[in-house]
Amino acid sequence: MLSEFREFIAKGNVMQLAVAVIIGGAFAVIVKSLTDEIIMPVVGAIFGGADFSKYFVLLSVPEGYEGSMTDYAALKEVGAAMIGYGAFATAVINFVILAFIIFLLVRYTNRVIESFEKKDEVTAPEEAAGPTEIELLTEIRDALKK
Repeated sequence: MLSEFREFIAKGNVMQLAVAVIIGGAFAVIVKSLTDEIIMPVVGAIFGGADFSKYFVLLSVPEGYEGSMTDYAALKEVGAAMIGYGAFATAVINFVILAFIIFLLVRYTNRVIESFEKKDEVTAPEEAAGPTEIELLTEIRDALKK
């Protein structure tokens, strides 16, 4: 299943892309909530912090800033130069979960389509095979001889 998932990500066609966009939009809120409210608190607890998305490296602070140097939201609001690796990790986890859900949906859809195609093949009546060209030419030749 993981190899199919890698193949889906690497070689998806236009139809799969369209499905991914539509389903991705529908699941984005659910996946963001799952990541923010369930997965990232566990990851934060493992790494010693309550909110992993607030992990950052402060590069520089604008002159005159007198607020907290550990408040991610306040620093971001004033335009401090930061590397927000926690927020980036959260976004990557959101993407992986969303891509995997879309992969499962497309995989299921492809299997349903294949099963319908197999049923059509089984239930489709075989057309009676007519005479071949050689048989027709032989009949014409024989009719002309008579």
